[in-house]
Amino acid sequence: MKMMITFQNKPVPVYFTTENKQPTQKVLRILTSTLELKINKGKNALKKCLNSLISIEIKGSEAILHSYSENDTLALSLY
Repeated sequence: MKMMITFQNKPVPVYFTTENKQPTQKVLRILTSTLELKINKGKNALKKCLNSLISIEIKGSEAILHSYSENDTLALSLY
């Protein structure tokens, strides 16, 4: 399933797998609050990934953050 969120004034696609047991809206709320927290207080490597974010893949309780550079792609725990 594909949804869109707005992060740093740009639309970012979020892809969900069928194994996710949490309600979609709850996961999106947690995801957006976590991303906002990390862009403000995260380490430089995480900020670099978030500044070039192109898509997010949710697998269970993890968010895989895909960026323009494959080397900047990170996994982020949501729970």
